[in-house]
Amino acid sequence: MKKILVVGLGLIGGSLAMALRGFEDFEVVGAVRSQATHDKAEAMGAADRLTFDPAAELPGADVVVLCQDPAGIIAFLEEHRDRFKPGCLVWDVCGVKTAVMEAAKCLPDGVDFIGCHPMAGKEVSGIANAEGTLFRNTHFIVTPGPYAAAEHLELLRRMADHCRFGDVIVTTPERHDQMIAYTSQLMHVIAVSVCADEGLFSCKGFEGGSFRDCTRVAALDPAMWTQLFTLNAPALSQVLEGLEGRLRQYRQVIQSGDRETLSALLAQASGRKKQIDLERARGDDVRPSF
Repeated sequence: MKKILVVGLGLIGGSLAMALRGFEDFEVVGAVRSQATHDKAEAMGAADRLTFDPAAELPGADVVVLCQDPAGIIAFLEEHRDRFKPGCLVWDVCGVKTAVMEAAKCLPDGVDFIGCHPMAGKEVSGIANAEGTLFRNTHFIVTPGPYAAAEHLELLRRMADHCRFGDVIVTTPERHDQMIAYTSQLMHVIAVSVCADEGLFSCKGFEGGSFRDCTRVAALDPAMWTQLFTLNAPALSQVLEGLEGRLRQYRQVIQSGDRETLSALLAQASGRKKQIDLERARGDDVRPSF
């Protein structure tokens, strides 16, 4: 039997291990660090087998999925680069790709690292919140290097199908980081900026759905998101600068009382939102895939 080693059973790693169980002729082994995570993962049936020693499993692992935070993934690659099975596939789930794929260059020839990013999650973390259905109808982004093996790309596609991802998007690490700065990281900056206001606790009883939606992701893991923001600082800084300009424009037109200009700005943004929703509903938002 072949082996998939999932290193790190938090929300994403635990959910992937659960979703991958029963995939072809693979045994799913989950690597954990704490006894508490081990016991919870065992009770949930998160993997076929659990281990505290991923290094011992690496020489026999045909697929390795790295589900730590960015610093943890980079450190694991550097520390264990000579233990990976020749010919194996290694992929990760990190929200930044350029920095991780640069670190993966330390791996020896024959070990195929392909950057990945499952676009799924929750505002809570940990194995207790993992679920095997987390990835259904979500995007699975793949950023292969120039020498990625065709058979490994096909294997990734089959794993994505087994996990019930909605689609597989293939792009470059640089393009991924530019897009994620806008679609994910910027949204988190907006949420934490709203929640940084001292007026947050005075709004009880006045929150609507829009406020809850806007601030949902603010209950983030500060250590992990510090890494994600700083590792993608150039792209994130650029989209933040663009947002600052648009916010300034709205403030100025509201202060001026210019209703005509304000209405035009609102109509433009509303029209764009309706258009992208329509394209998504029709399924004609064409994206590169396998």
